[in-house]
Amino acid sequence: MTWAAVLALAAGTYALKAAGPVLLGGRALPDRTMRVANLLPAALLAALIAAGGLTSDGAWALDARAGGVAAAILVAWRRGSFLMIVGVAMAVTAGTRALATLI
Repeated sequence: MTWAAVLALAAGTYALKAAGPVLLGGRALPDRTMRVANLLPAALLAALIAAGGLTSDGAWALDARAGGVAAAILVAWRRGSFLMIVGVAMAVTAGTRALATLI
């Protein structure tokens, strides 16, 4: 039963991915639609960061991860490299957790 569900989900995913090119048939999308489509990856990434870094058990949680997310946003805003963004976020999160255990 499990493999049947996995195969059905895989087929559905493939069908959804193939639907766009098949239905459009090489036609270009309108400019407004393209502008919105270009903004979707950034919005999705922000939503994933908020859901993974700022919630716990389905509720908002301001813990050490929130400090790491804030630090990462600050470094990204200052045009830091991806490695710097991740490193600063890890260091701030670890430092905040270490400080919380001392208090």
